[in-house]
Amino acid sequence: MTRFTPFLVCALLAKASLAIPSPFTNLARQAGDVCPADALSCQDVSGVDSCCVETPGGQLLQTQFWDFKPAKGPVDSWTVHGLWPNHCDGKWDQGCDPSRNYPSIRDVLTENGKEDLLQWMDEFWVDINGKNERFWSHEWNKHGTCMSTIAPTCMPEGSATGLDAAFYFQMAADAFQSLPTYEFLASAGIRPHKTKTYSLDQLLSAIKKAHGFLPALDCKNGALNSISYYFNLKGTVMNGTLVPFDTPKRGSCPRNGIKYPPKTN
Repeated sequence: MTRFTPFLVCALLAKASLAIPSPFTNLARQAGDVCPADALSCQDVSGVDSCCVETPGGQLLQTQFWDFKPAKGPVDSWTVHGLWPNHCDGKWDQGCDPSRNYPSIRDVLTENGKEDLLQWMDEFWVDINGKNERFWSHEWNKHGTCMSTIAPTCMPEGSATGLDAAFYFQMAADAFQSLPTYEFLASAGIRPHKTKTYSLDQLLSAIKKAHGFLPALDCKNGALNSISYYFNLKGTVMNGTLVPFDTPKRGSCPRNGIKYPPKTN
């Protein structure tokens, strides 16, 4: 199966940690040179500058959708919901900086050289009502602006407008591409089907075997609807590494009889 994945990172890396390569690493060094190399969010980061470690939102969730009715995204892939910086206790902030509610995410990504990322997002980061840019703006405004390491005071001197958002969307895309949920399940013989059902243990075991860690699975009307993978961040959004861990809470799916319907129009 061939996909347009210009920023693909091997999913096997997620078993230990997920390095997020950045085309802006040379710029990020400006802040990174004065940051401790081992600063890991939600660990003992007292006294560490918030430009160097994600705080208070150090528990990052990479969330995905399985939209099957109506079908959105490729039939053999889940789609991006977002990248959420929750507090270490599971609480969260939202809408942290209205001054950075950019009028057009498409313009921001284009002006920061992210045309390939934008093309990818139109396929894999899609809104159920077809209003992709409104969806992206919502995720950036609600979640992205709360990430401390890409706050305006942390950005490299002379950064273009919207570079912070470009970093955010790039990290979200790279994380998603390292977590091919469809393939994780298919490797255990679990594929969308009109009538088959699965147990929660079957689904979680398949994902843990492929990914190495347990996610949270959510259902709607007894059918798989979304998944959340949990990470801490070592370093910054600009040049950091996502370190996975088991979900601290179970999702809403029942123990048995879980449907995984195929995508149909």
